[in-house]
Amino acid sequence: MNPPKAATEPGTLSHRQVLTILSGLMLGMLLAALDQTIVATALPSIVGDLHGLNHIAWVTTAYLLASTVTTPLWGKLGDLFGRKYLFQASIVIFLVGSALSGLSRSMVELIIFRGVQGLGAGGLMVLAQASIADIVPPRERGQYQG
Repeated sequence: MNPPKAATEPGTLSHRQVLTILSGLMLGMLLAALDQTIVATALPSIVGDLHGLNHIAWVTTAYLLASTVTTPLWGKLGDLFGRKYLFQASIVIFLVGSALSGLSRSMVELIIFRGVQGLGAGGLMVLAQASIADIVPPRERGQYQG
């Protein structure tokens, strides 16, 4: 099998470099996906401890709403200022929101901090996909994103 043309053309990345970058992007996306899985499982216990069963839907809604609303904003900011530092910023925002959610003492705090976490999650998803589009030629993009 012949090496891909992208690896031999000047200014392009080799397959190994693309896989290294891709693994870092996938770890960032894993944060958001794993968080949703863990929180969904533990949410009834958490809400029971905070005595807020009537507000349980808002915990999930705040996260989803914040990530959905900020996704196009992260994409536009990534186009304007570059994706690398914004991806790092979205990881920091996500982790700060996670830490604050873990320290919540009331349902209102938990809902607000899950919203902060959702702000970071919106950036994690869209910036990872856009970064793949930046480093991989269109012909090979489906192979890497799949």
